[in-house]
Amino acid sequence: MEQKLPLPPFDFDSATQKVQLAEDAWNSQNPERVSLAYTVNTEWRNRSEFVNGREEVVKFLSTKWQRELSYKLKKELWAFTENRIAVRFEYEYHDKDGQWFRAYGNENWEFDENGLMQRRFASINDLAIKEEDRRL
Repeated sequence: MEQKLPLPPFDFDSATQKVQLAEDAWNSQNPERVSLAYTVNTEWRNRSEFVNGREEVVKFLSTKWQRELSYKLKKELWAFTENRIAVRFEYEYHDKDGQWFRAYGNENWEFDENGLMQRRFASINDLAIKEEDRRL
């Protein structure tokens, strides 16, 4: 049986660790690595897109990181319960034309008993910024 530590139920330390592990994985920009934190049949809402299953996660992230260049993400634990975690995040990237953006958002995560994320709901807004205004 596949497991991804730490397992629910979460306390402050284990929820904080789960958030840091997610940040590290996403900053690797390795879609296959990221996908392994999710159930095989994971369900996502990312902005207005719906992603279902690991294969679609890999495809979605591969496309994302071809568009969002020099990607850098910071996540922060916002709240947690037994098998759910809420985070706020921001990330910065530039497009192929060199325009920089900072994206702000919130994610709600739900985990199965093996610590794999079965549901992820993300609300995200982008703000065009100047390169000299970057923080990450």
